[in-house]
Amino acid sequence: MTELPNSAKGGFVTIFDDTYNQPDCRAYFRMMDALGYRNQHHAVAAFRAGLTELMRLRGLKSARIVDFASSYGIVSALMGHDLTLAQVFDRYRAPAFDGMAAPEVIQQDRAWLNSIRHAAPPMRFVGLDVAPNAIAYGVAAGLFDAGFVEDLQENEASPDLAAELAHCDMIVECGSVAQLMPEALDRLLTAAGPRKPWVMTSPIRGNERPEAAEVLRDHGLVMERLPVPPFVHRRFERAEEQARAIANAQAQGHDTEGVESTGHFHAQILLARPADELGPPQGWALPVSVAPMG
Repeated sequence: MTELPNSAKGGFVTIFDDTYNQPDCRAYFRMMDALGYRNQHHAVAAFRAGLTELMRLRGLKSARIVDFASSYGIVSALMGHDLTLAQVFDRYRAPAFDGMAAPEVIQQDRAWLNSIRHAAPPMRFVGLDVAPNAIAYGVAAGLFDAGFVEDLQENEASPDLAAELAHCDMIVECGSVAQLMPEALDRLLTAAGPRKPWVMTSPIRGNERPEAAEVLRDHGLVMERLPVPPFVHRRFERAEEQARAIANAQAQGHDTEGVESTGHFHAQILLARPADELGPPQGWALPVSVAPMG
């Protein structure tokens, strides 16, 4: 759920109004496929690299991850399974899925995901979104060990969610929501324990917000842009959309020639972590190119 600011105040609109809260994931992933989404393909590789370093620094044998604005759990799926975004899209293109009832889709997805889940390191995924059906699917399919339907932009975290956040090691999000919803980001980190989680996001270039950076600083986190080349988020659907994205990116100091000018939103990797855990990402398994998804 993301992704375009629609006002100077940083509001956003979503293009998934008809598909975001279905009883299973088929329409959502087919829409992503049709619109040329690629963000998670690149971002999750960086998230994994960051998680490896976090676990090394803290001596963790397992990790607790909150998937913020999780939708149907694509980030959790890619982080926790032997799976690529291309394979996800290919799966739901199959005509066999056309006539299935939602319970059958969920049953088949759960068996499929169980068969490809990474055994190590153990990871606990918590889904958090405003869409009840998306969260219910993620829990039923086994993508989320726990799921919460809460709007942290408007309300404090519930006691149960706060209990999960108190033990969270990393918060991940693909798209821009963490940048465009600083109140929600503040509530996430307020509920987190004294040892704050790392926050890894992949916002669209131009959607960086100083309000979000201020929230992170207030919680003792230092934000940086990791040295990952800009990568495709999705293609533009209209000339007006491209013009707005180019203007937004240039306003944040980005050179858009050969990037947004090619006809696609582009994203980046932002990492926020406690000051005493800072260090150059040398040796991290970060993406060094933006090879097409295949």
